[in-house]
Amino acid sequence: MTSEPLFGKTLTQLREITDQLGAPGFVAKQIADWLYKKDIHEIEEMTNLSKKLKTALSERYTFGLQAPVNVQASADGTKKYLFKAGNNGFIESAFIPENKRATLCLSSQVGCKMGCLFCMTGKQGFQANLTAGEILNQIRSLPEKEAVTNLVYMGMGEPMDNLEAVMQSLDILTADWGFARSPRKITVSTIGVVPAMHYFLENSDCHLAVSLHTPFENERRMLMPVSQKYSINAILAELKRHNFSRQRRVSFEYIVFNNLNDTPRHVKELTRILNGLNCRINLIRFHPIPGTPLEGTNEKRLMQFKEALNNKGIITTIRASRGQDIDAACGLLSTREMKPEINIEKLKNK
Repeated sequence: MTSEPLFGKTLTQLREITDQLGAPGFVAKQIADWLYKKDIHEIEEMTNLSKKLKTALSERYTFGLQAPVNVQASADGTKKYLFKAGNNGFIESAFIPENKRATLCLSSQVGCKMGCLFCMTGKQGFQANLTAGEILNQIRSLPEKEAVTNLVYMGMGEPMDNLEAVMQSLDILTADWGFARSPRKITVSTIGVVPAMHYFLENSDCHLAVSLHTPFENERRMLMPVSQKYSINAILAELKRHNFSRQRRVSFEYIVFNNLNDTPRHVKELTRILNGLNCRINLIRFHPIPGTPLEGTNEKRLMQFKEALNNKGIITTIRASRGQDIDAACGLLSTREMKPEINIEKLKNK
């Protein structure tokens, strides 16, 4: 029988464990310190716990860390790590260093059920939700963990479709007894699962990023089938109920496709629907994936689109493309492991 991991448990859950084992109340905090503040990998290394308690813990639990099974390193410093997860599944996390900051892109699910036309992860189908421990393992087991300044939940999966584990991981990341990271350095992405998004906004101080990609419902439904359930209007109505006027930020992710969502008509509609919302737009170059008719816009049109939006008063930036000499698009590295019949090299050379 597989033992349950301690890593990924909240302080409340650790107190329940120590209570069951008859340990004093302060011991839960000691265990949390070992899990989230110190660089150890085994229960036996928790030196301020009694031998009896360590034995009892080891009989019921594992520490719960898992090293990556593969890594790809880009010439620009980007690294993509592969971890085992679920039943014979894999997830990816991307380490992206840049000047004085380093961002880690975290996955929240094995595969994804949303089926977005532009996403390789969606082509894998949904396989499993990650636990809070599996989410946090992506940073804790990273060789560069001490260098990470910013975290983004923008890897494989839809974070709002795994809300409980994501919220638990955020609790551990930001709590004083956990990793004690600032919520202002953490961004959670969603395609707009409105009920979960509402809960997140009410119960977390982390930033929110919404995958928009077009201001028109018919185009968005083509790109993102989930739009049939959660419309742009419903997403914006929810966002406008919350205060983004201070340090907290909402941004919109916008992959720019050639002759699909990069026209003056789109600039005009984006200006209209985002009126009154304190936000920004991040334009993203499209990384090609197998089996999609979509192609990215050219650099000239991309710059024109950015300038047009900025001229309308919407803060708009272009996200730098990183890791182009490795499996840059989310889901490619894990797909290589699970579906080797897909010729990714042929695709990348197009």
